[in-house]
Amino acid sequence: MDLKNREIDEKLSRLRIRDKDSDSRKIWGDVLDERTILTLYRLLKRGFIEVIGGAISTGKEATVFYGLGEEDKEIAIKIYRIETGDFREMEPYLAGDPRFDSIKRSRSGIIYTWTQKEYKNLKRASNAGVRVPEPITSMNNVLLMEFIGEEEVPAPHIKDVDMDLEETFEKIILNLRKLYTCAKIVHADLSEYNILYHHEPILIDMGQSVVISHPNATSFLWRDIKNLSKFFKRRGLKDLNEKDIFNRITEG
Repeated sequence: MDLKNREIDEKLSRLRIRDKDSDSRKIWGDVLDERTILTLYRLLKRGFIEVIGGAISTGKEATVFYGLGEEDKEIAIKIYRIETGDFREMEPYLAGDPRFDSIKRSRSGIIYTWTQKEYKNLKRASNAGVRVPEPITSMNNVLLMEFIGEEEVPAPHIKDVDMDLEETFEKIILNLRKLYTCAKIVHADLSEYNILYHHEPILIDMGQSVVISHPNATSFLWRDIKNLSKFFKRRGLKDLNEKDIFNRITEG
């Protein structure tokens, strides 16, 4: 084992990370810069995290890990990569949002704000009765939230399950209606890849979600509707009218 791997293993042990095979070590090597390590230490010290497990999913900007929180409750630990994340794609979803007018335009400043934004969006959605992962806390580039799944096995995306198409579609529309009319938010990146299925559809990945006063909120909503309609039509659900869907979501 070279020096880099020895250093990574030492960091993983100090962070109570129990999954340290070669594949996991590579994933952790991509996210464990010094600022992230310090953030995880602080969350451990404050009792938000007890154990960190293996990776659940890896995307362009972030990796989600399984973990145990207070009272051994299953949690998801989402870590945005500071050094390698493409923060430029985040700016259009931050600009125009009055909640984040005074952000620092550095790489870390944008990523920290994005993490806080996802936490606040999840909180607003959850308070409005939208089925999303319940947020726990956020700090810098780390977001802690409810783990969706059972016994360390994450719930699948709707694209990977057999389901009652009409019932599932109606539940998603109800969630989007609550999101728009009660939480005053548009998801802005909705597709079959950002909806899990665990007894019911659950909306995820809400860092890019914008308030309905955002100048691009309406165009983002239309894009969400087109993506959703395209998926369900492909799966066999007929007679979907996108204008009717838009009206059902937005009319109070």
